[in-house]
Formats: sequence, C-alpha cells, structure tokens
Amino acid sequence: MPIASGQSFNILWSADLYHGHRQVLDHHDGIFLVRLLQLEPLDHLQIFAAKALLIATGQASSTSAPSSTTSLSTVTTTAITSVSGCHNHGATQFCLAGSYEYKVLTTASSGQELPSAYFDCHYHGTSLYCLTGDGGEVELVAEGASAEKSHADTGAATPASGITAVTSCHSHGTTQYCQVGSDRYQVVATSSGTEAPTSQYTGCHSHGEGELYCLTPNGSEVQLLAEGATASSEEESLSEDGINCHFHAGVEHCVGTGGEESTVVTCERKHRDYNIPLRIGLIFAILASGAIGSFGPIFLTSLTRINCNHVVFTILKQFGTGIIVSTAFVHLYTHATLMFENECLGELSYEATTSAIIMAGILLSFAIEYCSRRILTWRQSERAPAESEEGDLANKSQAREALATVRRRHHGFGSLKEADKLSVSVLEAGLIFHSVLIGVTLVVAGDSFFLTLFVVIFFHQMFEGVALGTRIAELPSSQASLILKMIMSACFTVSTPLGMAIGIGVLSSFNGNNPATIIAIGTLDAFSAGILVWVGVVEMWAEDWFHHDLANAGMVKTGLAFLALIAGMILMSLLGKWA
Repeated sequence: MPIASGQSFNILWSADLYHGHRQVLDHHDGIFLVRLLQLEPLDHLQIFAAKALLIATGQASSTSAPSSTTSLSTVTTTAITSVSGCHNHGATQFCLAGSYEYKVLTTASSGQELPSAYFDCHYHGTSLYCLTGDGGEVELVAEGASAEKSHADTGAATPASGITAVTSCHSHGTTQYCQVGSDRYQVVATSSGTEAPTSQYTGCHSHGEGELYCLTPNGSEVQLLAEGATASSEEESLSEDGINCHFHAGVEHCVGTGGEESTVVTCERKHRDYNIPLRIGLIFAILASGAIGSFGPIFLTSLTRINCNHVVFTILKQFGTGIIVSTAFVHLYTHATLMFENECLGELSYEATTSAIIMAGILLSFAIEYCSRRILTWRQSERAPAESEEGDLANKSQAREALATVRRRHHGFGSLKEADKLSVSVLEAGLIFHSVLIGVTLVVAGDSFFLTLFVVIFFHQMFEGVALGTRIAELPSSQASLILKMIMSACFTVSTPLGMAIGIGVLSSFNGNNPATIIAIGTLDAFSAGILVWVGVVEMWAEDWFHHDLANAGMVKTGLAFLALIAGMILMSLLGKWA
C-alpha cells in the first residue's frame, strides 16, 4: 500500500531486533524501501530486514533503539513526488518542494527551454531524479549539498534565514516592505518590473549567504533584504571607492573619482527615514546661525568704536565678498547645472540653459541698479539750484557731469546713498531666494545624511549672514536707521528656517526628481547665481578694490583684506563638497 506524502504511521521498534541504522535502497510510488545495516550479527535482524520494513526518508522521531523492550514512535513521510516554482539564477535552475529548494544538476538535453516544474520524482540509489514533460530526466540536489551526498543528508535543507514566507507587505513610495515577525524586509529586486506588488510572498529560499528570495503568486521571484543592509553596504562601498555624495532637493548626487555620476537613476519618489522632531528642533539652530552672522556686524559697529573703515570691519567685508562669489559659482551654478542635467528631466534641446538663466539674472540686476541710479541722479540734479532761471541745457549738462565726477572721487562709482541701499537690497534678495531653497534641501535629505548636511548649512548660513550683515552695517544712518537694518537682517535670518518649514510640510509628497520640481529649483538656483555674480563681483569685489577704501589702502590693510577674500572663497567652496 503506497504511503502518501505527509501521512503518519506507527512502527514497532524492538531493542532485541534493532542494532543498526537505516539506508535507503530504492523508491517506488512514494514508498522508500529501507535496509538495516547490521552492527551485530543477529538472526532477528535478518528476519526484520527480510520483511522489507517501509518507512519514510529517515524522518523517524528516534534514530536509535529505545532502552525498553518495545516502544512506539511516529514517522511523518516527506516523500517528494514533484517540484515546482522552478526559476533561474544565471545558468543554474532551482526548484521548490514546499519550503525547501533544490538545484537542478543535469538536464535531459542542453539548449532545451527549462520547464517550471518536474514530476514523477524518484530515486536512483541515493540521488533524486525527476521527469520533464517530454519524458526526460533531471537530477536534483538540495541547495547547499553536493550530488555525492545522500538524500538523508540533504533532504532537510531549509532556507538559510529560516524564513519560508513574508507577510504584511506594504509600499512607501515605490519601495515595498514586508514583515517577518518584528523584522522588516525590503523588496529590492523583481523579475518583472510591470508586476503589481502583492501583500505577501511565499516559498522563500536562499541563494548563497545573505541572499533571500521569495515567490510571488504567479511564480516569479523577488529578492528581499533586511532593512538597513542596503544602506550600510552602500556607505561602505562609497568610502572604499572614494565616491563623494551630497543631497540637493532630496536627490543624492554621488560623484566618483572619475567625475561621473554613480547613483542609480530612478525618477520615482524615494522613501527615506525622516526624524521629524529632530528637524523641527534644528530649525532654531539654523535661525541662530543666520542671526549671529547678519546681526553681528550691525552690533559691532553700533556698540563699539569700530567703524566701516576699521581694519577689522574691512577684513569681515572681504571675507563676506569671498563667501558671496563662491556661493554664486560653486554652490548655485553647480546645483543648477546638476538639476538641468537630471536624466528624469530628459535631454534639453538647449544645452546652455543654466548659463542663459544666470546671464538673465546678471542682466536684470544690472538693469535695476542702472535705472535706479539714473533716476536718483536726475532727482538730485533737479533739486540743485539753477544759476539762473534761463540756464541753458549745456550749463545744466556740465553741472550734472561735474556732480557725478565729485561723487566718483569722493564715494566711488555708484556709491550714492540711495543706490547703496538698493545694491544691498538686491544682494539680500538673491541670498533669500537661495536660503529658502537651502532650507528645503536640508529637510528633504534622508536621515543618513541629514546631520552632516546640517553642520554644513549651519556654517553656510553664518558666513552668508556675515557677508550681508557687513553691507547692511555700512549703510549710513541717514538712509537706513538701526530698526531698518534690523528688519533687513531679520528677513535673511528667517529665510532658511522658512524653507525648512516648507520642506517639513511637503515631506510626504516631495520628489526631487519630478520634472516640475527640477525646473523650478534649477531656474531659481541659476537666477540667484546671476544676481550674486553681479552683486559679488561688481558691487562688492570691484567696488571695494577699484573705487573704494582699498584702492589706496596701506600694504598691511590690503594684504589682510586679500587674505580674508581668499579665505571666504576657500571656506565656502569647501562646504560645496557636501551642500
């Protein structure tokens, strides 16, 4: 009578009869014929073996004789009659029998399309063979075993992780996670990109150390990794390979030693871990850094004897000039270029988009300041008393030119007090646009990089605050009262925290690879770069060195100012490695 797989039956063991161990001889219709290898020459044993005792593959609850004369044990058969869920890893095929995995060692004919299941499994000696649909025969061995091992040694193969199924599968964005008890696993690879995710996977098995695979309802295969394994391995590889990574608009840019992007491109929103309470708390830290930088120079000139011509103030001004120039080129220009080169945006029909937008920012800044200066000059000339009521245009034109000449000699080009305030306002506008984007960028970066980026942004905002604060403090009291200076500094101070608050509000839906987001942020970055190029290079750098106090300064003051200028450029450019 055949024994069905999984059927239980009882065997009477006798200490007088059993003094050996079992070995599989043959297999017929799900029944394993077993002989007992004699350890002691007993006639009873020969009689017992002659009865051809039928047992399962060796899955007895007791493999040695009990000490009593008779005892009863229960055996559950694990006879394999078929395998299914067959799939390939490279050129090797694997099949499943329940939760156990078997490797197909040989095939009936090479080049033949491999079937997804094998039937009529049977044994030749100790080796397991199954039939293909066309009658061919293949040999199977439990995963991790060799063909020379007996089935008794390999039949109990189990997944390396002990996991046979994962449940409670759910998605965060485009990434799917599944639960195994209290542990969470990430689905990192699928055989078909178009297959809809399922709520559970079964038939889990391993391929090599640490590689867990499970089957979908339609028989395809997915790979699962314990949460955190991918991140740690990535961090190790990045440090080993010398790859530098930073976040911009929630997008991680990794550049290797060859200078090429190393991140695998995916345009879908990535799920990242976000510590919201930490982000809210650090808003106040960023607020403090901006306040220290922007309010510091104002209090320095208001509460001390240090005036705008003092060497300390000159050093701070030139340090700030270097900060602004580096921000324009290293930070904003580079980030705008990265945004417009994003593969999720597609190939731009006009490759110089970033440079064109920067040029537009420069042109607009110039136009605003030039028109404003012309208007101010016209107003002052109109208020000047005429030499006579019938003065001709020639005399009026000569008077305007003489007035402009005096102003250039005394103040430097473009240093009308109202125009100076306008220049500072344009500078502040460019910094505020940039700072809001910096705040969003900081918040949407994942926890794995957030604290590093926070430290960078902390000093970034402090340095920019110094650059703006020195220019605000330089404004004369007749045109900008202390209260107005405080308001101007406060507007810059709250800009980055405002961006952080916006970022926290959109964390659940923000996708830095969305084409609309790429265009918006890239355009603002490039336009802000143009504004800061004009203000930093023309209004600050050229103005101070060609037409202001440094034009005729002593060697010591000039040398210190030059070192401060270079220091500002170097420090801000260094921060550009991470932000």
